[in-house]
Amino acid sequence: MRKSGIRFAVAGLAALSLVAAACGGSDDTATEDTAATEDTAAAAECTELVPVKLQLQWFIQAQFAGYFAAQDQGFYEDQCLDVQIVEGGVDIVPQTELAAGNVDFAISWVSKALASREAGANIVNIAQVFQRSGTLQVSFKDSGITSSADFAGKKIGNWGFGNEFEIFAALTKAGLDPAKDVTLVQQQFDMSGLLSGDIDAAEAMTYNEYAQVLETVNPDTGALYTADELNVVSYEDEGVGMLQDAIWADGARLGDAAYRETAVKFVAASLQGWAFCRDNVEACRDIVVSKGSKLGNSHQLWQMNEVNKLIWPAAGGVGFIDAAAWDRTATLSLEAKNLEGKTVISAAPDAGAYTNDIVTEALAMLEGMGVDTTGSGYAPIEVVLAEGGN
Repeated sequence: MRKSGIRFAVAGLAALSLVAAACGGSDDTATEDTAATEDTAAAAECTELVPVKLQLQWFIQAQFAGYFAAQDQGFYEDQCLDVQIVEGGVDIVPQTELAAGNVDFAISWVSKALASREAGANIVNIAQVFQRSGTLQVSFKDSGITSSADFAGKKIGNWGFGNEFEIFAALTKAGLDPAKDVTLVQQQFDMSGLLSGDIDAAEAMTYNEYAQVLETVNPDTGALYTADELNVVSYEDEGVGMLQDAIWADGARLGDAAYRETAVKFVAASLQGWAFCRDNVEACRDIVVSKGSKLGNSHQLWQMNEVNKLIWPAAGGVGFIDAAAWDRTATLSLEAKNLEGKTVISAAPDAGAYTNDIVTEALAMLEGMGVDTTGSGYAPIEVVLAEGGN
């Protein structure tokens, strides 16, 4: 599926060659000369690929499709980068891997990364890929849970590991004490607790666990569960959604010209991958499945479609960090109280916690290539889920 483009210097030379061909001469000769010029320019442009390691925050799935697409379509190679994508897992903290120097860039939720930064990790948000929160609390209709205020007296599932911060923010906003007014239950990274009745409302992502319920057969009907049988509390709609998947860089290394140049190229190619996935949903589903996703075709197509909704449209350009959304996340991280009455962070993040300088350069590069970086005309597709996500 790889469709490697021509590097920028080459594209300019190719355009000049086309002008020369239009002015006269043999078409065959012009074609041969153009090919030779492109090969020479490509060799001069990039004699050696720069190795880059990207740490994901979870297992291979369409949540990270843009990066896999950039790899598969040759966008990284076009930027003279050899990118290794490192799979995440339960025990892997991406921002810690980055701060330790084990990887060059990492994907992490903003609130988690801010907590790590306050603890001493010199990491900087250089591109905010997800513009909206995709976290939900899902329950069955008979639970009567239609807002976070209805969590009172209920068993509320969460994954921990920093994924619960929006739950605490919602409880704080609703005036509920997480230590007294609700029963917080550690749930697995699936919906088994909800389906078994052990949890009244389970934490879920729009693009993953919510679909897992809709891929399950309702034993009472013999058909798959439907959205009409569920109540969904969206933390974005509740006003406590926090910024999620962002590209983080090593703050100390950003002072190095070579690393900074690599960061710009890496962000540009990654965002080009996300634009590709916006316009080629099924192709990106196929790329992720081919990489070894744990859940199958219909699930990954659903996930790709839902992830696109969190990214597009991007009014300021994909990856641009909106100050208001950043401030909301920082404020919620300062105010949301956990079981011990502590907050995610104890002080407002300093100005160096994020920068739009890298992504602004990357967006300019993409716009010069004719890539649509805002997706103003974006519209999701319709996805039909199959049992088990197959």
